[in-house]
This record gives sequence, structure tokens and C-alpha cells, in this order.
Amino acid sequence: MEFIERKIIFHGSHFTDFYLEQSTKVQEKIEFVLRIVRQVERVSKKFLSPMKGTDGLYEVRIGYSSNIYRIFCCFDEGNIVILLNGFQKKTGKTPLKEIEKATRLKRAYFELKKKEENEKRSNKKR
Repeated sequence: MEFIERKIIFHGSHFTDFYLEQSTKVQEKIEFVLRIVRQVERVSKKFLSPMKGTDGLYEVRIGYSSNIYRIFCCFDEGNIVILLNGFQKKTGKTPLKEIEKATRLKRAYFELKKKEENEKRSNKKR
């Protein structure tokens, strides 16, 4: 197993809100899986899997007791993981509204990043 150091950041408060609603045990499991995502070069699909039919959206997969939790994320600049939103999965199929929400958040993240980069460039020209 090879190790790497990825940076994990949050976009907005959606993930944090989800995380704070969970029990201490679920929070510990989330932290355990995020540590794997942050440090292991080739993360098992058991913990991190690309979402089919999306453009660069991934799901962090967490199971605790008989409950299943998902955290949507994407990558930026290779080693930066952006956590978007999370939810408790109650059916076999991921709810479309959660995928759409993650897609909107991902788009908003990259739009904000582009805007900030453009502002930095225009400030340097002054």
C-alpha cells in the first residue's frame, strides 16, 4: 500500500451540517474513512467510488451498524478533495436530488475558484 497526502477542503456548509447531525460513532467512522481518502494513494472502491453518469463526481462510502452514508466529493488539482454534501442512504439507489445537489455544488465551487483567480490576476495588473 502506497501513501500520499491529499488535502481535504469543504465547499460551503453542506458537509459540515451533515457531519454535525451525526452521532459521535458515525462521526468517528466518517473521520476514519476520510483519513483513508487523505492518505492512501489507491483508495478501495469500498470507500471511494466514481459516480457513473457524472462528470468527475465521487462518493465517499461509509457504513456504520446497519446504516449507509454517502459524502459526495470531487477532485481539484489532483490532490485536493472537495467535500460537497452528505446524506444517509435509505434505498439501494442514490437519490437523484442528492446527485443534482452535489453537481450544483461542484459547479459553484469551480465557478467561485475561477472568479477568485480572475480577481487575483486583475489585482496583480494594477
